[in-house]
Amino acid sequence: MTTAQTQELDVQPSPLALLLLGREADPRSERGVECPGDLPSPSDPDLVARARAAKEKLGDKVFVLGHHYQRDEVIQFADVTGDSFKLARDAAARPEAEYIVFCGVHFMAESADILTSDDQKVVLPDLAAGCSMADMATAEQVAECWDALTEAGIAEQVVPVSYMNSSADIKAFTGKHGGTICTSSNAKRALDWAFEQGEKVLFLPDQHLGRNTAVRDMGMTLEDCVVYNPHRPNGGLTAEELRGAKMILWRGHCSVHGRFSLDSVNDVRERIPGVNVLVHPECKHEVVAAADYVGSTEYIIKALEAAPAGSKWAIGTELNLVRRLANRFAAEDKEIVFLDKTVCFCSTMNRIDLPHLVWTLESLAEGTLVNRIEVDTETEAFAKLALERMLALP
Repeated sequence: MTTAQTQELDVQPSPLALLLLGREADPRSERGVECPGDLPSPSDPDLVARARAAKEKLGDKVFVLGHHYQRDEVIQFADVTGDSFKLARDAAARPEAEYIVFCGVHFMAESADILTSDDQKVVLPDLAAGCSMADMATAEQVAECWDALTEAGIAEQVVPVSYMNSSADIKAFTGKHGGTICTSSNAKRALDWAFEQGEKVLFLPDQHLGRNTAVRDMGMTLEDCVVYNPHRPNGGLTAEELRGAKMILWRGHCSVHGRFSLDSVNDVRERIPGVNVLVHPECKHEVVAAADYVGSTEYIIKALEAAPAGSKWAIGTELNLVRRLANRFAAEDKEIVFLDKTVCFCSTMNRIDLPHLVWTLESLAEGTLVNRIEVDTETEAFAKLALERMLALP
């Protein structure tokens, strides 16, 4: 069909098509579009000096947060580093900072906006830095899931528990329906609490963290868990399957941690005799079951800090962190390798690069607010309620 024929038929591209083409943004999704304005060239040899100068000009007005999975070129400018929840709390503890520059992904910046004061402005250097896992659960899909639970007659028995790696909308849904948020380090405590409130849990959006916590840490069986697929009618489950389950797991996963396999574990044990396999609980159940140690990013860092000199470690998490840890502990003769032979960065996290950071800092230094992340009042209220329930966990 020619352009003229298309115009004659008044065919309009769908919102989804425009979104995929990068010509629209969905404010209720993790996805975004490229930032406005001209970015500095990645080959500019003065980028480091420019970032340093802009940050010095801003002084205490800016507070830069760097997630563990960020590039080294970005991490060097972070005032604090950590996982998503730690960084959001760090931001809230700095009320004098007018600008919070979050070098992470969209849901992290949302969490920071929820926890900081109204006077503080949270900025994401690249709006396209989203999270594929968070994208796997939309507000509309979760509402449909709740309808299915209601039709099965079990909604009143179900307590939602949402992973920190979820959008503000999902956190708000969780708060509105009596649930709580969890991190990879306190998931068991969150589930213990949830099962005191109800008979079943709807775990969003990472099926692997939910399954690993329930089976590995709480003694449930794989048969106690069912997976709700939002792309199939009623999640691909019968009412009987929903009624028989203790854990209703959302069909979501981390694109980085989901790539590790049992073959990866077996291969590294053959290549490096005596190696300790340490993986994140977002990995598949069979990988977690075969590992020697399992824990959050903070757990991984502390385990390597405490490891004896000369020990050998294969780490199943994002490559930027693994490489940084390998360099950090090389002097202590600790051998640290990536669990898989295939290099795997978090592609969306890596959208935050030095040109985007320089553009952000220079814009703020010139008085131009860019890429602000703002959560609407109602969503913020219910999301904050869910986060406060997590903070109150014993």
